[in-house]
Amino acid sequence: MACLNTLKQEIKTLESVFQKNHDRFQVVAASVDELTCRFIGKNGRKYDIHANITETYPSTPPVWFAESEDTSITNAVQVLSNTVGKDNQILQQVRILIREMCRQHCVAEPPDLDQLKVVPIVQVSAEAMEESSEEEDEDAEDDLHIEMEEETRCITNAEKTKEEEISSEHFATLERLRQNQRQDYLKGSVSGSVQATDRLMKELRDVYRSDSFKKGLYSVELVNDSLYEWNVRLTNVDPDSPLHNDLVVLKEKEGRDHILLNMLFKETYPFEPPFVRVVQPMISGGYVLGGGAICMELLTKQGWSSAYTVEAIIMQIAATLVKGKARIQFGATKGQYSLARAQQSFKSLVQIHEKNGWFTPPKEDG
Repeated sequence: MACLNTLKQEIKTLESVFQKNHDRFQVVAASVDELTCRFIGKNGRKYDIHANITETYPSTPPVWFAESEDTSITNAVQVLSNTVGKDNQILQQVRILIREMCRQHCVAEPPDLDQLKVVPIVQVSAEAMEESSEEEDEDAEDDLHIEMEEETRCITNAEKTKEEEISSEHFATLERLRQNQRQDYLKGSVSGSVQATDRLMKELRDVYRSDSFKKGLYSVELVNDSLYEWNVRLTNVDPDSPLHNDLVVLKEKEGRDHILLNMLFKETYPFEPPFVRVVQPMISGGYVLGGGAICMELLTKQGWSSAYTVEAIIMQIAATLVKGKARIQFGATKGQYSLARAQQSFKSLVQIHEKNGWFTPPKEDG
């Protein structure tokens, strides 16, 4: 992330101007990679809005999202996603956010807004780079490598504390992914989108720090080192459930003690849900459809929120399997689950529910 010192100073400015007791806008939490703000509208209604500050900042703006689907927030987030130049800087982003929210809620802008003065960041223009010679390009690439190495070393004490919560093996995975992203960026072969990649990196970090992960309730593995496809091994469900007993038997019979889930993320994540399916073993009940798709409103565009975390999805699936009285089919023919079949059954499910709506099943159905 370029200009780390400038970013730190801007965050300090935000925290000093819009403190947690401000009557219109509050900075609830802030670091060099995350920001949580709270806008207070008419009648004291509160709106929490989050931002992920990406590794490409300030070349690209922070990625904003919120738990609420309120129109005023979605409109403001849309404006923030289309900024360029100095408007990408966090101080200017917050200025724009406050003004948009005040305008849409028909309230006066706080006078403190004038204290958010953007510090210019000097960057090399695209035109200048095009005009440079091949030799200069090589020098610039070397400088970029040096800058990235310096950025890696310039980790704040708070960030070090966070990283210490991650095992050396998982920390090495995160570092390898960061290096791969940088190499792809230099080669011009970036896959996915900036917003999706940065959010997925954050999700993976949070999973590695999670108590549930460390306690072995589940494990994760990236398929071919891709952030866009995860294999999740669900190893722990409600011990009082029949599914838990089935997992014990599964380990005795086949040496496997988990339910394998596959999660596919699109470049539109986190604004669209991942596609999640059961890979193995074969399951009856538990709202598992043909092909291994899972019947959950949360996994549809209609029921999805960009605020949902990957861990929240995993834990919700575990609860849904138990609620739906899932049982492992030990005598079932292997190979009945596939991505194509799962996608087709899920598509049919969504069409049905879009027409008839979602409902809570009666207790006897789980």
